[in-house]
Amino acid sequence: MTAQYPWLNAYPENIKWDVTIEAKPLFALLDEAAKTYPKRTAIDFFGKQTSYQELAESVNKLAASLQEMGVKDGTRIGILMPNCPQFVISYYAILKAGGVVVNYNPLYSEGEIQHQIEDSSTEIMITIALQAIYPKVEPALRTTSLKTLIITEFQEALPLTKKLAFQMAKRKEIAEVKYDAQHLDFKPLLATDKPYTSVTLNPQEAIAVLQYTGGTTGTPKGAMLTHANLYCNALQCGMWFAGLRFGEEIILGALPLFHVFAMTTVMNLGIHTGSTLLLHPRFDIKAVLTDIQEKRPTLMPGVPTMFSALNQYKSILQYDITSLKMCFSGGASLPAEVKTQFEDLTKCKLVEGYGLSESSPVLCGNPLFGVNKTGSIGLPLPATQMRIISPDTGEIMPVGEIGEVCASGYQIMKGYLHNDKETQQVIKDGFLHTGDLGYMDAEGYVFIVDRIKEMIISGGYKIFPRMIEEILYANDAILEAAVIGVPHPQRGQEVKLFVVKKEGKDITTSRIREYLSDKVSAYAMPQVIEFRESLPKSPIGKILKRLLA
Repeated sequence: MTAQYPWLNAYPENIKWDVTIEAKPLFALLDEAAKTYPKRTAIDFFGKQTSYQELAESVNKLAASLQEMGVKDGTRIGILMPNCPQFVISYYAILKAGGVVVNYNPLYSEGEIQHQIEDSSTEIMITIALQAIYPKVEPALRTTSLKTLIITEFQEALPLTKKLAFQMAKRKEIAEVKYDAQHLDFKPLLATDKPYTSVTLNPQEAIAVLQYTGGTTGTPKGAMLTHANLYCNALQCGMWFAGLRFGEEIILGALPLFHVFAMTTVMNLGIHTGSTLLLHPRFDIKAVLTDIQEKRPTLMPGVPTMFSALNQYKSILQYDITSLKMCFSGGASLPAEVKTQFEDLTKCKLVEGYGLSESSPVLCGNPLFGVNKTGSIGLPLPATQMRIISPDTGEIMPVGEIGEVCASGYQIMKGYLHNDKETQQVIKDGFLHTGDLGYMDAEGYVFIVDRIKEMIISGGYKIFPRMIEEILYANDAILEAAVIGVPHPQRGQEVKLFVVKKEGKDITTSRIREYLSDKVSAYAMPQVIEFRESLPKSPIGKILKRLLA
C-alpha cells in the first residue's frame, strides 16, 4: 500500500489517513457547535462578544427572513463586506435558507462586481454601508440582474463606546442609505418573528458556495463548492491539526473571510472546533499584536507576506505573543527564510499548507508533530490522494521526478460554473489537475517547483521562478522578490526580476547578480532587474505576477 501511497511511510502516528467522513450540510458545523458550546464565545469583534447560542439564533432569524423574501434551493446571494460578525451570520443564514453563498471581494471595482453578479446570477447582495464599498454595488440594481440589497452597518457590530466613537470619528466613511423595497435594513431581518423552516438537501450535490478564483492568470471562474466539499474539508483540517482543544482555542482571523483560505481555516474550522473567532476587518500589525498580547489567541492562519511583515516589525519584541502555539501559512509559497525567522522570533510553530479554491481549499500540509521538510508543502490530508503526473503523457511520475501536482478527495469541487469544457480540462479520472509543477519524495512529502504557466523557457532551458525567488528571500537586504519571463527576440523569453528592498538596506543590480552567481545557472540569471517600493498583491497578499507582466 505504501508504494501507491508513499506518504504512509511518514504519516503522523496520531493521525489516521484512511478515514471515511460522513458528509453533512455545511451549516451542521454551527448547529453542532451551538449545541455543544452554547455559552462559549463564538466571535470577539473589537471587544463585542457573541456566544455560539446567540450566533445560532441570529443565523436562524436571518434565514427565516430570507425564506420570507422567497429564497429557496439554489438562490444565489452575495456577501460583500470585510470581516465582521455580520459576515458570519449572513454566510450560515444563506446556507440554512437553502441558498448559495457567492463571495465578493470588497476591493473589486464597480465593473468587476457587476461582472460577477451577472456571471453568478446573484439575486440578493448582503453588503455594508461604507463609502469604500456601498457606492460600488448600489448601481448594480439598475444595470444587472441583482434585485435586492440588504445593508448592514459596521458600527452595529461594535461595543457601545466604540460604536459612538466610530460614528463621530469615521462619519465620512459611512455611506448614506435610503431604505425602500430594494434597499433593506439588516437589523429588522434579525428581529423577525417568522419561524425558520429547515431545508433538506443532498450535501454531495447541493452547491454551498460559488468561490471565484483569484484571477492571477486570467478571468476569474466560479468554482462550485458543495456542502460536502466544505464540510469535509473543515473536518479534514480538524483531524490534521491534531492536538486542537475543542471548545478552548482562539483563532485570530485577520485574513479576509471572503477568500477560500480564511473561509475554511478561520471560520469553518473555527466553528467546527468550538473556537472563538477573534476577527479583524483587515491586517493591521499593531492591532493584531495588541490583540495577541491582550486576548491570547492560540492559532493564526496567515499568508507569507503577513509573517514577513511581522518579522520586519521593529517593535514586535515589545509585545507578549507567547499565547500563539501554531500558525499555518497558505495562499502562496512560504519562503524558508520567512518561516525560520518567524519561528526564531516568536517560538511559535509555523507550518506551510497547500490548496486551491477548487479544493475547498486545503489539500496537504506539514505536520504539527513530525518532520517539517524545508521547501515542502507537506503530506496529503486525511482521505486525500496526491499524484505527480506527466503533463505530456499523463503517466504517474516516479519519486523525485517533476510533473503536475494532482489531487483527489472529498474536497474537490463539483466544477466551474457555466464552463464544462474547463472543468473537464482540470478534473480527469477524479483527480484535480492543479496547474502546479512539483515532485514527491519517497516519504510522500510534496514539493512545488512552480506554476506551469509561470515556467520560463529561455533558449530551450526550463527556468522555475519560484526557485530563484526562494534563493533571493534568503538575502538579508531583500524584502520581496518576483521573477517573470518577458519576451526576447532570440531566446524566446528572458528572466526579469522585481525587487523590494528591506527598510534601511541597500542592494544594487550588480550585488544581486553577484549573490546569485554561484546559486543559479547562467541561463537563469535575471537579465533585467527592476526595483520597486512595493509589488501588486491580492487581498490575501499573493503577489500578482500578471500585473507585473
